[in-house]
Amino acid sequence: MATTPTAAPHSPSADADSAEALHALILSSLEDDQAVDTVSIPLAGKSSIADYMVVASGRSTRQVASMANKLAEKIKTEFRRTARIEGLPNADWVLIDAGDVIIHLFRPEVRTFYNLERMWGFDTPAAELN
Repeated sequence: MATTPTAAPHSPSADADSAEALHALILSSLEDDQAVDTVSIPLAGKSSIADYMVVASGRSTRQVASMANKLAEKIKTEFRRTARIEGLPNADWVLIDAGDVIIHLFRPEVRTFYNLERMWGFDTPAAELN
């Protein structure tokens, strides 16, 4: 009698480990690229869109675009997934959807205007986070 293979059981801890590894890669990449005022907002339990939201600034549109491109390439290389990117042509505000982590890269003036940290109830001054 032939048996049909069954799928391996879904492992929430494997998903959590993957999300944590992706989050660590993103923070490391932003630090390497000298992002300014990087804030990580945990979304688990608050939203189903992702486990984390990372918000950071670049000093210019050129730096924002460079950080976004490098980050997308690292995610593709390390996790074999393609991150969706919006806003790259202007690079005032670039949104990168990496699945478990959503990344917002801003020029400082644009970040101040939208103030996403406050909208998500996370308005801790950057000086207190370091």
